[in-house]
Amino acid sequence: MKTWIKNPAATWTGNQTPAANGIVVEGSVITELVNGEPVSTIDKIYDAGKCVLLPGLVNCHHHFYQTLTRALPSALNKELFDWLASLYPIWANLDEEAIRASTTTAVCELLLSGCTTTTDHHYVFSDQTRNGIDIQAEVTERLGIRAILTRGSMSLGKSHGGLPPDEVVQNADDILKDSERLIHRFHQTNEGAMLQIALAPCSPFSVTTELMRDSAILARKQGVLLHTHLAETMDEHDFCLEKFGVRPVDYLEQVGWLANDVWLAHGIHFDGQEMTRLGSAGVAISHCPSSNMILASGISPVKELIKAGCAVGIGVDGSASNDASNLIQEIRQAFLIQRLKYGSANVSHEDALHLGTTGGAALFHRQDFGEIAVGKQADIALFNLEELRFSEAGDPIAALVLCGAHRAEAVMVAGKWRVREHQLIDIDLVQVMNDQKKAALKLIG
Repeated sequence: MKTWIKNPAATWTGNQTPAANGIVVEGSVITELVNGEPVSTIDKIYDAGKCVLLPGLVNCHHHFYQTLTRALPSALNKELFDWLASLYPIWANLDEEAIRASTTTAVCELLLSGCTTTTDHHYVFSDQTRNGIDIQAEVTERLGIRAILTRGSMSLGKSHGGLPPDEVVQNADDILKDSERLIHRFHQTNEGAMLQIALAPCSPFSVTTELMRDSAILARKQGVLLHTHLAETMDEHDFCLEKFGVRPVDYLEQVGWLANDVWLAHGIHFDGQEMTRLGSAGVAISHCPSSNMILASGISPVKELIKAGCAVGIGVDGSASNDASNLIQEIRQAFLIQRLKYGSANVSHEDALHLGTTGGAALFHRQDFGEIAVGKQADIALFNLEELRFSEAGDPIAALVLCGAHRAEAVMVAGKWRVREHQLIDIDLVQVMNDQKKAALKLIG
């Protein structure tokens, strides 16, 4: 079946190749960029005349479970360490239904915002949530989003000098055993893989040095990526100096993580020499602008990181520090905060779109999505310009970022429609919200 996404109002491919009259999709891939009439024999037409066509957006850092604790009064107006301390006791009561409900909510919100690929960093485990990643895998497969799920971990409790309370940390052997199980069960290596696994010890202040090293050894043995939080706040910087005697990037090198199979969340507090080392090693960074603004953590030096050689993508981060899972809005936030840092002449709307598409694909070491090109996965997002916010906008591509697009008209993942007319396909959002409300009330009490 060949489908022509016909005559969009504008197309941004993520590269220099034009597709003025749309694209042709066959199966799960893009088979033709149309400039004029399609060469192919067409079976179906999708009229995109009122829409801007983009590559599907790529989310590089998230915590799905935090959708249950959005705008929680006890966590408001705090910076990272105090914010975490107020939420750890609540998150310790997560159960499997809470993970199922929150994952469903987060993925639905992401899809509706034009996101076609996401990751999640789930690191809170207990006797009630042993199969948390298995549940996330089931939900992401059912909803049809492309996912890189990380087996997060915390092994350094408060009694041993860490930040999290002891009741939310796990034994390192149990963590590594479950990590290996998940890789064997779920990790796909084929072109167009819909589900992959990465290993993700949470942060320097919540895992042991031994677990960091052993996770890297296991990940490299199994051929999966590594992920953690790093250089998010000066409190973390001070913790590393006090506990390890080195700055966060030096610690990263000591545990064998200064390598090109690693991506870091946030990446704010680096000096110039550290950015050079990160870029030379091929470490990637997920920029999380809204979370960094809400928690007042700082501004990631995105332009310097890219110049140094780092792949940089965008993450919405957890919905207790954003407090949303809307990736097209996050692209706008990145655009604005990076302009504030570097000046309006030095950051364009296209720079921001690259962070949310091609940058994310590079971060995940994926060459099969992230741009519109022949042979790439048919992951696309269409945004309708027939809204008051876009009225008389001169440049339709720029308008998506400057005027604040917030919902996709249609979203396709691997050649399958997941959103049409602003609605999820075959998903009852009323039921999703009811399940979310039930789980949140149970969790918060």
